[in-house]
Amino acid sequence: MKQIILLFQALACLALTAFAASPRAEHVFIISFDQTSPANIQKSEMPLFKTMAAEGAYTWEAYTIVPSITLPAHTSMLTGVGIQKHQILWNTYLPEKGMVKVPTIFSLAKEHGFKTAMFVSKEKFKTLELPGSVDLFVYPACPIGKEVSDTKDVAAAFAAQVGALKPNLCFIHFGDPDVAGHKFGVNSPEKMQALADCDAALKVIRSAIDAAGLAASSVIILTADHGGHDVPEMKDGKATGRMVGTHGAPDTSDVVIPWVAWGKGVKKGYPITAPVVIYDTAATALWLLGIDTPENFWGRPVTTAFEK
Repeated sequence: MKQIILLFQALACLALTAFAASPRAEHVFIISFDQTSPANIQKSEMPLFKTMAAEGAYTWEAYTIVPSITLPAHTSMLTGVGIQKHQILWNTYLPEKGMVKVPTIFSLAKEHGFKTAMFVSKEKFKTLELPGSVDLFVYPACPIGKEVSDTKDVAAAFAAQVGALKPNLCFIHFGDPDVAGHKFGVNSPEKMQALADCDAALKVIRSAIDAAGLAASSVIILTADHGGHDVPEMKDGKATGRMVGTHGAPDTSDVVIPWVAWGKGVKKGYPITAPVVIYDTAATALWLLGIDTPENFWGRPVTTAFEK
């Protein structure tokens, strides 16, 4: 009798473990809009982004790290820890410095047998492509004279590949708003056009997910690495009279970012009131895939955005 009881207890434990490990979504897509603050979104023509926020769970008061810089911030987004832990302090592709030294969500997902992909517009993301962690890494060729791939090319590359790979975890990066913001100002017409172009690219992404038959089993997270603020342009130590964009300060305009979840199991029209920090994105993605949050993670899943 004792052996039978022990057998039932063991089976019960296995059942609970299997239940705990059951994915809440089969596919998670994280889309980052570089240098995009909530204020930018409200001012821009981004009907699909705004519709997805209204239909899903959202906060316009999430926060990034300080300094609010592209590569360190995205590293936090995709590793679940702050800059003090991941130690990516630079903001360009420097192969001599090596790769990130902490696990990424892609390496953790691969340990559980999931398929992973990254579609990026900046070469610096190669810093996060740990060996064996990403099944498909796509950095489309940049137009002549540019160092950032066009948003439309990133979306087109995704649309061409998603049906064949059907990734369980996928990161997509749109860099055009950052380019326009730096050159013309964070609220310039050029920046607003870049954001409108991103919304058009988001439509391509959504259509491709639908065409691949993944929509009903997917969660899409829309967010950003940082915002920005304007400063006088300087040349040869003198002000030119123009304003250009920058970021990296602890100012609200730089550190407040959007965070939207849309798709399977997401609460409808739900304003998230719990604090959300950029490294919570990593924890949420793993939680959705049924992967326990590592003990060393700073981030925690944004569970309030989802139905129980």
